Amino acid sequence: MLRATVVAALVGAASAFSVAPVAGPASLAKADASMRIRSAPRTSSRVAPKMSASDGFVPDMGRRQLMNALLLGSVSGPLLVLPAVLISYLVPAKAGGGGGGTVAKDALGNDVKIENWLKTHGPGDRSLVQGLKGDATYLIVNDDKALENFAVNAVCTHLGCVVPWNKAANKFCCPCHGSQYDKNGKVVRGPAPLSLALAKRGEQDGTVVLSSWTETDFRTGTAPWWKA
Repeated sequence: MLRATVVAALVGAASAFSVAPVAGPASLAKADASMRIRSAPRTSSRVAPKMSASDGFVPDMGRRQLMNALLLGSVSGPLLVLPAVLISYLVPAKAGGGGGGTVAKDALGNDVKIENWLKTHGPGDRSLVQGLKGDATYLIVNDDKALENFAVNAVCTHLGCVVPWNKAANKFCCPCHGSQYDKNGKVVRGPAPLSLALAKRGEQDGTVVLSSWTETDFRTGTAPWWKA
């Protein structure tokens, strides 16, 4: 019994002084890699996006300025020309040479040729053309089948309505407020305060030319009010 106890004590003492087994090369390599991972600095997992055009090309500042200048020129060019085109369209055509004047235009915008006009407009006819300043103006065919040497502006002197010719009444009758004018445009019933303006009817190369009437108004014997 004593002998067994002594043996057990010796075995315990020997185990206390035992050395742990040395790790092999593979274990050392694994441990070294683990230490490197732990000691490496931490970085963000997100990567900043790269700025690039959809096609991979980003123009430099000089090219951008050139492209902007070309775009501005392509837009501003037509805008600069447009006012001149509108002005040339709205300003009535002028007859060249002689005393000048405005060429009368028919409803289709064509020059009014006297010969052609008289073929389709008989004695007593009063039909509209485009006259001075683009105003609607009546050409009058007299009983001799010729154009009168005057034309009558169709704009009512009350509030500016275009006054139609009433053949049955032999008058110009305004539909807006009831003003009436005789066959030559003299006011005969208000509220219009003045007669219709006159224009001088001339001719150039067979074309009707209208100009301002500056003489005494033959209908009233007074100076033309439209000159004021």
